[in-house]
Amino acid sequence: MKVEKLDYFGRGIIREKDKIIFVENALEEEEVEVRVLKEKKKYMEAEVAFFKTKNKNRVEPVCPYYSSCGGCMLMHMNPSYQSEFKRRKVEEILSRGIGEDITVSEVVESSFYHYRNKVVLHVENGKFGFFEKKTNHLIEMKECLLLKDSMNPILSILREYVKKEKGITKITIKLGNQTNEVMILLEGRVKSYQEILPFLDVLVINNKVVSDKKRITSIIGKKEYLVSKNSFFQVNEEITEKLYDKILFYIKKNKAENVLDLYCGTGTIGIYISPYVEKVVGVEVVEDAICDANQNKERNKAFNVSFLLGKVEDHLDVFKEDIDTVIIDPPRKGLDSSVVDLLNEKKIKTILYVSCNPITLGRDLKKLGANYHIVEVTPFDMFPNTYHVECVCVLNRR
Repeated sequence: MKVEKLDYFGRGIIREKDKIIFVENALEEEEVEVRVLKEKKKYMEAEVAFFKTKNKNRVEPVCPYYSSCGGCMLMHMNPSYQSEFKRRKVEEILSRGIGEDITVSEVVESSFYHYRNKVVLHVENGKFGFFEKKTNHLIEMKECLLLKDSMNPILSILREYVKKEKGITKITIKLGNQTNEVMILLEGRVKSYQEILPFLDVLVINNKVVSDKKRITSIIGKKEYLVSKNSFFQVNEEITEKLYDKILFYIKKNKAENVLDLYCGTGTIGIYISPYVEKVVGVEVVEDAICDANQNKERNKAFNVSFLLGKVEDHLDVFKEDIDTVIIDPPRKGLDSSVVDLLNEKKIKTILYVSCNPITLGRDLKKLGANYHIVEVTPFDMFPNTYHVECVCVLNRR
């Protein structure tokens, strides 16, 4: 059968009579024989049993775990094909969500491998790795090609450590951008940890810091940021700086003065743009992130930035201030309806919407469409070799 197109997860789509077949590891225009894995009333899930013809953009995955590991989904596509897949995906989702054709810019790319500064490893019986696709079966791994180069040697140390400490169930590793400072978070029963202390800067066991140092430092552009155990920080250093520079470009272009930074995390974006505006007010619900944000403000001498702790919808009074620009970087669920209502009500000049979920972005853009027009939508490949994509959408008041 011939593959028509790809779905939003990068699976091939084949139509067979009254059913759709979703095929793992299949690309457009390929002729394949498939093996059905699951059958439902209206669709089937399948894998390729045999390729009769192959797409010219297909490449051989270099990762030995790719066929079984659930971490990557697009490693059989070359980089340019991945980028075009993501651009078209965003364009189609937004056009459907808004109800009119939307043009999406070319994807801003990053290094294809060795880009992640964070990894979460599952641990069972003294072995660690990632879960197999769609299961909780552990795939033991020696290295991950997506991780920063300096992180894989840490895996070797931890591999020997978990053989002795078999009560550990999960390991999270965070690496500071440019500083290469290491934070390790352990979960489970931990009897001894002294032997790994020399190889790291911060150690957290079951959410309690047991090392002398409590935070690591990450650098974006010329700004330094503290990162604690519960703080969110983007995993791709290269693409994060490019994304922040896109926001900064519009801050400068529109001569922004008073900026509201919603879902601000550790204050990274607000501090990044602070030299070019009069004032920034950030709002964030995670207490650790706000603590880091206030220290980051002092560290970078960004004294025109202030932060509020709490849900964005609980701090709607900040909209009463003289705001000309709003930066939004919400979780995957997108904006609360009360926030959308206030954005529509207030005559804010520019909205810079950072989104990790095109579906909720499209929903929110439709709600804002009567009062704001889209200037630009730019996808950023924050997660190469996966179907995830980050976007920056620029909106101006009509």
